Amino acid sequence: MKKTFVLVVLFVLPIVAYLFFASGVNNFGRLPVLTKGIHAISVIDENVSLQNKISVLGFLGSDVENKKGNAFNLNQKIYKRFYEFKDFQFVMLVPKGNEAQVAELERELANLADTSKWKFVFAEEGQIRSLFASLKTDLSLDENLGSPYVFIIDKDKNLRGRNDDEEVGTKYGFNSVSVADLNNKMEDDVKIILAEYRLALKKNNADR
Repeated sequence: MKKTFVLVVLFVLPIVAYLFFASGVNNFGRLPVLTKGIHAISVIDENVSLQNKISVLGFLGSDVENKKGNAFNLNQKIYKRFYEFKDFQFVMLVPKGNEAQVAELERELANLADTSKWKFVFAEEGQIRSLFASLKTDLSLDENLGSPYVFIIDKDKNLRGRNDDEEVGTKYGFNSVSVADLNNKMEDDVKIILAEYRLALKKNNADR
């Protein structure tokens, strides 16, 4: 009996402790709000809204061909895991004039998953820059009005992210070029915000 207790203390408890801390601080609380009330997308496209949706917002830019890898990474690592959740969507801003390139991208994505929750919004340069600026991040758009970074937007149009990331401090977005960033950080944070809304819904139903 004593030997069993010693073995548990020496081997099992350290493993449990490791799993607890390795799962990250963010798993045990709400995902921080970094920017409140970003600009609405519905003024650009009345068929797409960020309000009352959990959105992954991205800026594809005009160089769609060279951003396909980013889109495929997001599709495989994030979209396919969460698209069946109610009110979850991907919203990509694209400069007007790139409709044909986006249509081709959509066809390729459709071979990999149901793409009904991929929303592509075609906008003027000023509209794209204005929306990006409203995020109030330390990032910037490239010369094609694109960015490899995508952002988690909650149902109240607030930017969510990390304010204590071990690498960058305040983490506004997730690099779609980096599979490690998507796997190790973004997936975790999407789970957190989905769980947050599920718990809120259960509480509201219980209160009724």
